[in-house]
Amino acid sequence: MLDKVTLQILANHTRAAAENMAHTLYRTAHSTFVKETEDFTVMILDPQGRTIAVPMDLGATWHVGITYDGAIGMIDDYRPGDIGFTNDPYSGFVATHAPDAHLWMPVFHEGEIVCYAAGHIHNTDMGGAVAASLSRSLTEIHQEGIRFPPMKLVNEGVMDEQVMRIMTANVRKPDLNIGDTKALIGALKTGAKKVEGMIAKFGAEKFRQGLDGMLDYAEAQAREILASVPDGTYTFCDYADEDSQDGNPVRLKLALTIRGEEAVLDFTGSDPQLASSLNVPTGSDPRHTLLMVGVYYVLYTLNPKILLNTGLTRPFTCIAPEGSVLNPVFPAAVGMRSLTCARLRSLIFGAFGLAIPERMPAAPAGSSSIVNVMTTDERTRKSVIAAINPVVGGGGGMPHRDGSNGSGADAAYLKNTPIEITETETPVRFERYGLLQDSGGAGRWRGGLATAMEFRVFTPGTRITARNRDRSIFRPWGILGGRAAGPSDMMINPGRANEVALGNTDIAVLQPGDVLHIHSAGGGGRGSPLEREAWRVQLDVERGYVSEAAALAEYGVVLAEGAVDEAATAARRRAMAAEAGQGHFHFGPEREAYEAVWTPAAYDQLTAVLDALPLHWRFFAKTEIFRRMQGDVLAALDAVREDFPDFPDIRLAEAAE
Repeated sequence: MLDKVTLQILANHTRAAAENMAHTLYRTAHSTFVKETEDFTVMILDPQGRTIAVPMDLGATWHVGITYDGAIGMIDDYRPGDIGFTNDPYSGFVATHAPDAHLWMPVFHEGEIVCYAAGHIHNTDMGGAVAASLSRSLTEIHQEGIRFPPMKLVNEGVMDEQVMRIMTANVRKPDLNIGDTKALIGALKTGAKKVEGMIAKFGAEKFRQGLDGMLDYAEAQAREILASVPDGTYTFCDYADEDSQDGNPVRLKLALTIRGEEAVLDFTGSDPQLASSLNVPTGSDPRHTLLMVGVYYVLYTLNPKILLNTGLTRPFTCIAPEGSVLNPVFPAAVGMRSLTCARLRSLIFGAFGLAIPERMPAAPAGSSSIVNVMTTDERTRKSVIAAINPVVGGGGGMPHRDGSNGSGADAAYLKNTPIEITETETPVRFERYGLLQDSGGAGRWRGGLATAMEFRVFTPGTRITARNRDRSIFRPWGILGGRAAGPSDMMINPGRANEVALGNTDIAVLQPGDVLHIHSAGGGGRGSPLEREAWRVQLDVERGYVSEAAALAEYGVVLAEGAVDEAATAARRRAMAAEAGQGHFHFGPEREAYEAVWTPAAYDQLTAVLDALPLHWRFFAKTEIFRRMQGDVLAALDAVREDFPDFPDIRLAEAAE
């Protein structure tokens, strides 16, 4: 067994290899979404396909615990120079929606595979029903673009051109797909060379021992953190705004049970799989990385020196019933799984916020709208598909500081593209790009501000997709007396006579001269706003983060000619404190009104009814029950049965209980 010092040295080397891979991909990619937004991953895997090392400075931070074993095992024979490839969410469960193309390259030493270099790119488009391939309106996987089960893309160093021809014949901008794929191949080769250098330096046997040792070390670190969390079961719920276009809310429920150095995340009670693309494909894997992303953030927040690899997942067991939104069955659509994953992170943060509130922040914005434009460039008369910018919101108020403005906190890996680059490559003109005043939740530590963006188009029939639109109804929550943040919104031609409010709609068609406005949610506040120092509130007003009206209404700070009126502020805060309630969470008026009807007991009844139905009836039954719900689930069910004589005969005794 290797000692900790040696393990840390090997960890540093493997991480450096991953960082080099990331730089290679970042510098050679073709699409804006990869070279600027950085929606990609790279990693070093052990021979079993478990992640050993990831970069920290480039790319997405979702996949530190991903395993490629299922996809790797679907290819029979590997030879030096081979590269495997898949983008199929239902084959091997490594790809999680069709735009994500995953590649992996075996690294050989003396005829034996010692590890893999791997990674993914998010292709701007993979074909399908809509430009960019993603919309909540899609209802089955076949609408979301061409899919490739695990296969070899490169055979002994030679690209399989037939595979590439099939891909490029089915996508809208083949040059971007080809360029990004070749950039990722270059990154994998960079990783392989770095591994060969490590083996030359440390020896093959020490390298192999190091792979196992790093997984064990990360597991021990995770167990140490769990041991510091009080034992118990902590139950929390959160909602996505819509389960389909103009649909009903999506409820996610988590019972987090801590027992010593282990934890169970039971998602029973979450909604059934949806007839939209918000499903999260996890393949019944009890440690699937998409279920664990929020856990990674919690562990890293509590110990920033923790090793980021698959070992972190070992102390955790996830329960996600088959046929639920978190474990759908083929051919359910999954393209917008990232929206639900954002809510999953808030769900996990909330459960840990009950367990260790003194160490946890308020909710982040939890909405990272990726805005794509499909239009015609009048200068060249050629069609253009481009990612404009991710619109992410503020981080939640932290235990010792304000939330980050506009960074998205848990979505901060999505980098913004300088507007000069976007305007050069895409025929749009930006009217606004910045922070939105009063959008952060009030608190002792204020939530981070939302991002607001407006741009004008010039060509008829310009199509906009803005995937992951959410939090326009259910706000990011505040904690420990902090207030919920401002919601998100999207509209065409704001302030004009022809203004159109879009809410969570993620597809829009604009005409010449139209302006699209979109802003994210802010981050929730932490701690009572009446405890925030008046000078901090004054500074927020001076910076334009908080309006003078909000300073008075939310913080009780009275400003006179820009200065704090200390006496008036003290009096107003005393009056506000006498009226204030101090709940553990503040969800905002929308959720409070919703849960006055949809109580935990009502949801328990609904879950029992839906679980008793065949899978293909569940989403329909949920929709019809919601349409008739007047406070009694079983009465609504009876009304559905009267209207639909073919409704399945189910036992209702369990539901009534």
